[in-house]
Amino acid sequence: MGMFKADFYRFFTIGFAAGALFVVATMENDVGSAIAQGVVPAAEAQAAQ
Repeated sequence: MGMFKADFYRFFTIGFAAGALFVVATMENDVGSAIAQGVVPAAEAQAAQ
């Protein structure tokens, strides 16, 4: 009897693969910057006095 069952390794592998695909898909389509621009307004400096 090992420390972890085979299900642990199977679900860890599936979760790791799904997470990696999510990260690659997000980086490839440049979705992160589009979401950030829609949520966070562009920064503007105050005029010098």
